[in-house]
Amino acid sequence: MISFLISLLALVAGYFIYGSIIERLFDPDDRTTPALEHPDGVDYVSMPMWKVFMIQFLNIAGTGPIFGAIMGIWFGPAALLWIVLGSIFAGATHDYLSGMLSLRHNGEGLPALVGRYLGKATQRVLLVFVVLLMLMVGAVFVYSPAIILESFGGTMTLWIVIIIAYYIVATLLPIDKIIGKVYPLFAASLLFMALALMVGLLVKWPSLPELWDIGQMSAWRGSLMVGGKDAMGLTTFVQNNPLFPCLFITIACGAISGFHATQSPLMARCMTSERQGRRVFYGSMITEGAVALIWATVSSYFIYAGGWREVVPAEQAEAFLAQVGDPEGKTLIQQFGAPAVVKLVCTGWLGITGGVLAVLGVVAAPITSGDTAFRSVRLILAETLHIDQQSIPRRLVVSIPVFVAAFALLMWQIGNPDGFNVLWQYFGWANQTLSVFTLWAVTVWLTLKGKPYVVTLVPAVLMTMVCTTFLVVSPQALALPQWLAWAVAPAVAAIALIWFYIWKRRRC
Repeated sequence: MISFLISLLALVAGYFIYGSIIERLFDPDDRTTPALEHPDGVDYVSMPMWKVFMIQFLNIAGTGPIFGAIMGIWFGPAALLWIVLGSIFAGATHDYLSGMLSLRHNGEGLPALVGRYLGKATQRVLLVFVVLLMLMVGAVFVYSPAIILESFGGTMTLWIVIIIAYYIVATLLPIDKIIGKVYPLFAASLLFMALALMVGLLVKWPSLPELWDIGQMSAWRGSLMVGGKDAMGLTTFVQNNPLFPCLFITIACGAISGFHATQSPLMARCMTSERQGRRVFYGSMITEGAVALIWATVSSYFIYAGGWREVVPAEQAEAFLAQVGDPEGKTLIQQFGAPAVVKLVCTGWLGITGGVLAVLGVVAAPITSGDTAFRSVRLILAETLHIDQQSIPRRLVVSIPVFVAAFALLMWQIGNPDGFNVLWQYFGWANQTLSVFTLWAVTVWLTLKGKPYVVTLVPAVLMTMVCTTFLVVSPQALALPQWLAWAVAPAVAAIALIWFYIWKRRRC
């Protein structure tokens, strides 16, 4: 638990210290914001700062900092390090600068912003990426809450239909009708869940792998053996999914996520002052990092310290251990996937009332991220095709093809036994690739303005290496030997830096 407390304090310090540095770098002023300059009653709607923060936090959270953190801790305490450093120096910086650029450019969507600084050809490539990512977000964030809701009654099909119906309504209505009214409540539920679980951790104070155990995890991973077989399944997992770059893909929304840059323009169109930016954009990312940190530590206790035995009936625990030795037997991480961990921990630790509120937060987070994903892609496509969005028929023209494509992807996911895991991997890669586009665009803007561009150049190069090498070593892609990652990564970094240096010499 020492590493957890150090990491939590580091996140708070990062907001006040590094967040102030990034804010001074951008230099917000008192110019009129898009919401005040030309309100349209649909997407450009002024809202109080606290409400904008809560909506932004809920939009970017989803199940990313929960599911991603749960799966990320399978790599060990290196996950905590990535959450902290990623949130402060990469994710929050990425979110703040991209959000503020959108605010400066009339609430423009990400493809338009990237087109301004990386060219129209890059904008067209990014547009395809954004649409595909939004469709994957919609599919993932329909399926995962439906799994949890099914356990409270009804069928998965029923819940999928209800969630999709809600998505359609929320995407078409003005932003202040549903999103502005219920999102702050759901955000409060998500924060309650995180705080309640943190209190539970502090009360239990378990012995967990610490940051100084990085590289010495064999004893922890082999601590649960049944008949000579690794019942955890972590050793095989890490062998098939090397820490670099897979950890950086698995934990996206809790560290850095390109998806956030598609959501920030929604709130840039609702802010009343540029000076709210650090609290809204940088602050919501740091808050999300704290949620990811809590869930990573909860999952560490669940897996490494035997916490799973506390939240499952004794007969279920014995049945799990008995089947481990079977040829088709499941390991701990296969038996208790991320959605199962969420459900078991929330209901087991917080009781009925607390469990319902906590699960509400976990269910609401992906649903609300899903509907804003669809809203975002509607606005991006409308902006690209120059289709005015003030009338419902025009919104339907853009929205219907999007929902049809998302439904087809959802049906594939349900019909594929490993569909969720495969889609999550591709979602993670596309998500981080989107952050690469955003970071390079912001780096170009900083360079053109004569500002210290190194603050985004370093994470841009890092994420470029991550996304490239993931295609080389990922089991879902080429699955080539790990040593190739160590050959490809520096080569990619060198190419990226040479390109940037040549561009800088020509433009500046």
